[in-house]
Amino acid sequence: MPSGKYLQKIDLTHPKYLQTLVENRRVFNLQNCELNVFESYQQAWRVPLTFSDFVITSMVRGKKIMHLLDKPSFDYLPGETVIVPADETMVIDFPEASADNPSQCIALAVDARYVTDTLQYLNSYYNNDPDEQHQWRLQFNQYHFENDTEITETINKIIRVCSSGDKAKNIFADLSLKELLIRLLQSQHLMQVKVESDTAGNHSRLHHVLHFIHQHLTERISMDHLSRKAYLSRNAFFKWFREQFGITPLEYINRERIKLAKQLLADPRQSVTSVSLQCGFSDVNYFVRLFKKAEGITPGSYQACLIK
Repeated sequence: MPSGKYLQKIDLTHPKYLQTLVENRRVFNLQNCELNVFESYQQAWRVPLTFSDFVITSMVRGKKIMHLLDKPSFDYLPGETVIVPADETMVIDFPEASADNPSQCIALAVDARYVTDTLQYLNSYYNNDPDEQHQWRLQFNQYHFENDTEITETINKIIRVCSSGDKAKNIFADLSLKELLIRLLQSQHLMQVKVESDTAGNHSRLHHVLHFIHQHLTERISMDHLSRKAYLSRNAFFKWFREQFGITPLEYINRERIKLAKQLLADPRQSVTSVSLQCGFSDVNYFVRLFKKAEGITPGSYQACLIK
């Protein structure tokens, strides 16, 4: 199924340059990171892979099954990203890989000092709200997630920079790498607060706002009303929300409504218009445009794919 969250395809290695048919590796070294492109052309099981640095991996094509951090195994598909701590062994299955259907994945190994410097930057300068003390850190209880548009675009940019011959590519890579780390941290923070808001709706201003959004997701949600819930002016509320989570309140609401819409569209008795209304959209055309932007396909086509 098409999706706007998929990474741009990377040219496959020419057959005569393949060194192995399982996890063939190409490496692009930069000052603070190392981009690896892995490809597999035949089925294989229980293949170990370990990096000495923190690593951000993202699927480009095909399918893997990941065994990681002593947790249950999971399917790893294009449009998804996994983060792994240093010296943690990934054990990988390739159940569908073949010459005609290879798997391809990037792994971005990031220097530990660079990660530490970025966390210090966030903790010192990016989030100084005295009412929302939050220690920015990587959380490995949230390590597998679906890409959003911003993360996809940033990873694509890093791939282009790392594989280019530009003399200034270390500078450009540093800027994009810092952006990617910050977006991943914000995404993790959002997921954590969202989970906590179900049981701790009044624990903090963040929990209170997200709890209210989810309680009223199918209704009209006024930005002015949300601002008052956060005890902030409208402009200050938008700035504060984006600093915390990397997206605007409206982008978050629409993202959650699209998730709900995908669940409802699984029922073939539901029409696109009905789903639009149930998800809080008063304009079905607006709903269709948002859905296509987020998923790369119209809601009608999405539903048709599900019920084939």
